[in-house]
Amino acid sequence: MSAQGFVNAQGIILNWAVVGAVSLVLGVYAIIAPTLSRQGMVLSLAAVMFPFIVMIVGNVRRLLLAAILLDIPFQMDVYLFYREDTAQFGALGGLMVSVTTMALAILYALWFVERLTKAPEPRSRSLFRTSLPLGLYVAFGLLSMLAAQDIELSIFQIFFLGQMCLLYIYVVGTVKSRQDIVFIITILLIGLVLESLIMIGLKIIGYNIKIGIIKAVIDGNRVSGTLTAPNIASSYLSLTLAPAMGIILTRLDQKYKWLAVIAFGLGVIALFLTLSRGGWVTLVLSVAILCLLAWHRGWLSPTIPIAIVIIAILVAILFQQALMDRIFGDDGGSAHSRVPLMKIAFRIISDNPLLGVGINNYAIAMRPYLILESTNVWLYTVHNKYLLTFAEIGTGGVIAYIWFLLATIRRGWQCWAFGDRLLSPLALGFAAAIAGQMIHMNVDIFNARPQVQLLWLVAGLITAMHHLASEGPVMSPNTGQSKGHDMQVVQNKAVL
Repeated sequence: MSAQGFVNAQGIILNWAVVGAVSLVLGVYAIIAPTLSRQGMVLSLAAVMFPFIVMIVGNVRRLLLAAILLDIPFQMDVYLFYREDTAQFGALGGLMVSVTTMALAILYALWFVERLTKAPEPRSRSLFRTSLPLGLYVAFGLLSMLAAQDIELSIFQIFFLGQMCLLYIYVVGTVKSRQDIVFIITILLIGLVLESLIMIGLKIIGYNIKIGIIKAVIDGNRVSGTLTAPNIASSYLSLTLAPAMGIILTRLDQKYKWLAVIAFGLGVIALFLTLSRGGWVTLVLSVAILCLLAWHRGWLSPTIPIAIVIIAILVAILFQQALMDRIFGDDGGSAHSRVPLMKIAFRIISDNPLLGVGINNYAIAMRPYLILESTNVWLYTVHNKYLLTFAEIGTGGVIAYIWFLLATIRRGWQCWAFGDRLLSPLALGFAAAIAGQMIHMNVDIFNARPQVQLLWLVAGLITAMHHLASEGPVMSPNTGQSKGHDMQVVQNKAVL
């Protein structure tokens, strides 16, 4: 059989396989639908309707990527085998199945078929090397299960981290063009605008709202939006605001820049409404790094920092009392309560330095240590990502996690050094935001799906941009012009 005949045969087989799969899914759904919960019904209905939506839209891959990106703030998921007894103390309480789970399964199936039907790429993307720190982190998590008191809890977390690792690998392995980068950034900005509008709307109306499985929350003066908790919302917002500003430094068309300006302005207001001091520090640090380096290279107009300062002043004046209360007022013992939790974490680490107590087992492993502290200690997982990682999966796990973060920031810095007027500002914005998040991790668990999913997706995106920039033409860092031929960008009508 000729190569062309083989490809045609594969296409016919694939078409029939799709028809069979759709028929099977419809049949199974008709049987199990009456037994599902409301959340399960919504997710399963989305899965059943997906093939027909794809037929209408056409571009399966981008539709699935958009679903994953919007699933970060809106959290369309269900927890199987949910355990409230451990979830209330900060553990992942169930087997998480989400829109991202289903989208990843289809994306990998399409990627596998694509690799079968296309010739191998002439240049490897070094997936193993770039994924090594993250792979080691997950591997140490698996190894820590040998010390876990509750294997089921560990399985919950490994299933979740496995999905996030697959997301990272998919982004690194398949995002191969500037058009892909712009598409992903655009959807992230749209999600930022929608989430910010919801949070501002909640502040105006003053009460929670729920539509289907999506719930938007305001708790007193602190707004969480659809992200369930103020600190989670602040992490999401602060990790997307600096890259939104980075869009302004690119040569993209004005419509992208206006979207970025709107997203940044609304996002700053929404971030303030979370009253998260860690989120505020992350934003100030990341934006300061981006502005300073862009100004040093001559890419930043003085009007942009001035506009940012004006926005900050207006927000501070508008919410002056809330700002002063949060910074100088009584926080209800929130900061002080973290100290006993950190002491417990240090004792757990001292007793379990190699394997830890088992991934996702901290909530149950900490209980015997409470007798060493006051009986009035607030019982919850330690609010420090590094201590939590060290306590649960040991020395190797925390080293691998920090290696992953620092390697990602390094790639972002290297991408900035290439002087690419599209990729460099975006990579620097994301890298600066991750640097800010690393500080925030000292006072937060950083274990919720929106936080982890966005961080690992951004890390994959920085790596993909680093590959693109290193494979492209050499750029002049002062002018952003290519040496030898012009840089190919998506749109370059507006020059900063």
